[in-house]
Amino acid sequence: MKKLFLLDAYALIFRAYFAFARNPRVTSKGLDTSAVYGFLLALLDVIEKEKPSHLAVVFDIGGSEVREQLFSEYKAHRDETPEGIKVAVPYIQKLLGAMRIPALGVPGYEADDVIGTLAHQAEKAGFEVFMMTPDKDFGQLVTDRVKMYKPSRGGEPAEVMGPAEVCEKWGIERVDQVIDILGLMGDAVDNIPGIAGVGEKTAAKLLAEYGTVENVLDNADQLKGALGEKVRQGKDLAIMSKKLATIITTVPVEFHEENFKVTEPNKEALLDIFSELEFRTIGKRILGED
Repeated sequence: MKKLFLLDAYALIFRAYFAFARNPRVTSKGLDTSAVYGFLLALLDVIEKEKPSHLAVVFDIGGSEVREQLFSEYKAHRDETPEGIKVAVPYIQKLLGAMRIPALGVPGYEADDVIGTLAHQAEKAGFEVFMMTPDKDFGQLVTDRVKMYKPSRGGEPAEVMGPAEVCEKWGIERVDQVIDILGLMGDAVDNIPGIAGVGEKTAAKLLAEYGTVENVLDNADQLKGALGEKVRQGKDLAIMSKKLATIITTVPVEFHEENFKVTEPNKEALLDIFSELEFRTIGKRILGED
């Protein structure tokens, strides 16, 4: 079985950076290499343990035109990216080049959209696909052949989520209801508003009865008391929030399997980067003792 891993670059880079927040890794010249080191560890872990035949790392380049036109506040409250991450990204891209791993991104679309599009194309081409990200929104894309792969953390093993696991986690019947749940409850991380005062449990309960955001809204008059009032008032926000939470799977990007194949790295280029970053142990792990 051909096995494709698609890595959500920034989700993994942020996670790596904050994992070392209390004890950052800094070179003798004062360069903070925490994010590069943590990202590379996660990447090696997957290559060694899961042995993917095909692999790509997907970056956000320039936001989401569709979502920003729909809601100017989308992701607007996010903090400034830490300097250590800004410094790390060019090194990570250099490392991926030396490892001959494609680094992708499509202007105007988020990494989620690019991953969703490639995952569907690869599934049709007979691949088993793993979307490597800690981001819960990806649950909407899961099928029997496309799974979420939440990287290991603090000694806990990696978690693989298929349709059954996603439905159990959210308390829903079908994976496409992930977007309905987010439409109702919102998502603070992405500044998706949802309906004020509706949380995850209430959203799951409403969907168990009505199935979709649209059906919930159509039946708002039957909802009693404060909840009915909230749903009636939040109608427009719920519809917009569902659109914001929907991952686009029609991005102009194509999956050509030969371009994603895992191959031998360019060892000389890697040696130069590892020397500059002072990655001795990890260098030996990839390049051997010499």
